[in-house]
Amino acid sequence: MPSRTSQAPRVAVLADSDTRWKWGALTARRIAEDEAELTGFLLRGRATPTARQLAEVGVDADELREVTGVEFLHATRDEGYDLVVLALVGGAVQAMLHGLAALRLPRRPVLVTGYVGVVYEKLADGLLLRHGADVVLANSRHDADRFRAVYEGVGADASSVTEAALPFLGGAPYARQEGRDTVVFAVQPSVPESRADRTYLLRRLVEHARLHPSREVLLKLRSKPGEHTTHLEEVPYQKLADRLPGGLPPNFSLVYGHMGEVLDRTDLLVTVSSTAALEALHRRIPTAVLTDLGVREALGNHHFLGSGLLTSWDRLDGGHRPEPDEEWLARQGVAADGAYETAFEEARKRVAELLSQPELPPVTPYYTPATAPGYLPGILARHRLAADGTPLAGAAPAAEVTGVRRVVRDAVRGAARGAYRHGVQRVAPVIRRMGEL
Repeated sequence: MPSRTSQAPRVAVLADSDTRWKWGALTARRIAEDEAELTGFLLRGRATPTARQLAEVGVDADELREVTGVEFLHATRDEGYDLVVLALVGGAVQAMLHGLAALRLPRRPVLVTGYVGVVYEKLADGLLLRHGADVVLANSRHDADRFRAVYEGVGADASSVTEAALPFLGGAPYARQEGRDTVVFAVQPSVPESRADRTYLLRRLVEHARLHPSREVLLKLRSKPGEHTTHLEEVPYQKLADRLPGGLPPNFSLVYGHMGEVLDRTDLLVTVSSTAALEALHRRIPTAVLTDLGVREALGNHHFLGSGLLTSWDRLDGGHRPEPDEEWLARQGVAADGAYETAFEEARKRVAELLSQPELPPVTPYYTPATAPGYLPGILARHRLAADGTPLAGAAPAAEVTGVRRVVRDAVRGAARGAYRHGVQRVAPVIRRMGEL
């Protein structure tokens, strides 16, 4: 890939959770040269991944450090990256775009962003918050069409939308093994949200295990209690499992680990709307999307309309195995037909063209103080930026703390993050229940 220097491009990825780090780092690897130097930045916040989560993701960088948004902007200015992947929630992407624009760099980096999985909610809001990046990646032809329609609908430039695919699809095609019968339920941190709904799904999974004692039934968990991923998990399945009447059958297990490794032993993947369904479908693993709680936008399973995958626990208990619709698969970027290796060619070509230009145009997001004066300032302020994208007073990073002071600082930050998570997972639900009395 051409670069503005004679060396391989310097690439930075800024991510705010374990799943977005996985998406961002793998995307960078897909669209940059293999020998490109990759620096990872973890945005400090409620979902900053733990060492365990990073190890489970299994994606390395030449350097990885935790920063605030302002510290990242200063690093971009001082360290001279050629390509920056913003693997963040929409508001953080918008803040970094305005912050980078305010730097007025003589040679700014190419800016890439996108989504970590299925886009089933806040389509317009999330997309317009990402507008201004040079490349807005769509994980499928279906998403690319929707993205362009949103931008064109508000009169914004849609040329940044670039069709690609999820960067973490892969693994060996499914082959049924004699004597193996494994069902995996892939949980989601926030879908469904209520304790009653999550308890229902867990109960049905356990009942399925009891109905089929020779079948191995696995509950695939995203994080341990106290950890956060892309979304908050107020009611962890681990705690629900501990309190389930009658306990757990011997053929039922809770598992962590890399999703690809779990799929290596899966004969049926069951979920409400997890991106794990797309990973399974890419490998032709039998997949089921549950309708037990309804087909609703809030659950995200409406995304699978027309897929042929929608079914219920009653039908699965009786032996039903959904058959995916091939046309739906093709439009969703699953690439089960073997086209995955070419899925990133358009993105590579576009990034290469941008890197070959001696100068890039200014960053021009759709949202400005003129187009969204009641919305944009609040988004920027959450990342300690003023309305013009410059750091607020007192937000500039101080000299790097070392020695004992750094140990104390990190301990305080860890305690504060733990207190926040305790408040979210323990205190807030109690307050809400009291308010319902």
